[in-house]
Amino acid sequence: MRERGYYGDFGGSFIPEILVATFDELVDAFAEAKADPAFWREYETLMSSYSCRPTPLTYAENLTEHFGGGRIFIKREDLNHTGAHKANNVMGQGLIVKRMGKQRVIAETGAGQHGVAAATMAAKFGFDCTIYMGEVDVQRQRPNVFWMEQLGAEVVPVSSGTRILKDAINEAFRDWVTNMDTTHYVLGTACGPHPFPEMVTWFQSIIGSEARRQVLEQTGQLPARVYACVGGGSNAMGIFSGFLDDPVELVGVEAGGRGLETGEHASRLASDDASVGIAQGYKTYFLQDGDGQMKETHSIAAGLDYVGVSPILADLREAGRVRFAAATDEEVVEALRLTIRKEGLIPALESSHGFVQAFKEAPTLSRDDVIVINQSGRGDKDIFTVADAIGDPKWKQFIREKAEEYDA
Repeated sequence: MRERGYYGDFGGSFIPEILVATFDELVDAFAEAKADPAFWREYETLMSSYSCRPTPLTYAENLTEHFGGGRIFIKREDLNHTGAHKANNVMGQGLIVKRMGKQRVIAETGAGQHGVAAATMAAKFGFDCTIYMGEVDVQRQRPNVFWMEQLGAEVVPVSSGTRILKDAINEAFRDWVTNMDTTHYVLGTACGPHPFPEMVTWFQSIIGSEARRQVLEQTGQLPARVYACVGGGSNAMGIFSGFLDDPVELVGVEAGGRGLETGEHASRLASDDASVGIAQGYKTYFLQDGDGQMKETHSIAAGLDYVGVSPILADLREAGRVRFAAATDEEVVEALRLTIRKEGLIPALESSHGFVQAFKEAPTLSRDDVIVINQSGRGDKDIFTVADAIGDPKWKQFIREKAEEYDA
């Protein structure tokens, strides 16, 4: 890593001059926390007492028998408080906010899991909280919006642009410029200007360190492959961090949407549709046109339709250390349904992208091989989207009846 957060040719800190002092303050606070062993002990204690860490590594015996190949293990980040890996990052950033003495936090969210986690952290630490969320995501993730508001956060629907995650990030940065003296932006993924990619990865690395220890304890060997979905890249960097120095193949799975050939997807590193650019304060691969205008993206999973990707993952792809694939909406729903029926687990639509590629490849491995899938979140939030995707008639009837009750 070079100065100011570069990873190979990616990363950096491309920010307006008005934010330089605020970022310098954050860089210094993060560096002090990282150098202080007591800070990490405080963080681990908080996560173990408040957020169910360490999360289990579950042997998926039925799926293993179904595919007849490598033994499948699932890292259960869905059991984190608030239902996803997002708590790891926000609680860590919350501790840094306390050190800086700020009273307000803001955040962006797509799938809503980061928003719920940020609102939860704010409630616990006594911060004021504002969450920016694209109007499209507000509609398809209504349960998470409800809980954010119950936790005391103000949820601001973003109507500009394509009304999804990238637009929520833009609005959060606008807020921060106006209120930087009192406010910290709790960026939710391993993207954005330095130090966010490094800081978010550091907090999420707790996933990988646990998973590595657990798989060795349970199997006596390292996995052949580790799979994770990739939106911005926080859960992937979290689990990959535990295995970067090992002879383990790392596989990131992006949103293939309606198919890469349709252009209606959010695949940056597994397709030829992305190019290197600078936006939202950092340099990476973006889905953009020849004029540098961001393209519209699509994914059944609200947390994976971001136009950019972590600069760390971009560098790891260039170095050949991480392999990338894409999973279509249809494949994702089928993998989710299979996991529910075979294991009684309900992964989020985002997480289910990783399952798709693991299921494709598990039969090609021997029973002596082990694979690990990061179940980054649980699927409760996706009930409306999944029920619609599978056309469940009982769910549609329930919605109609509820609508009639409210109209009465």
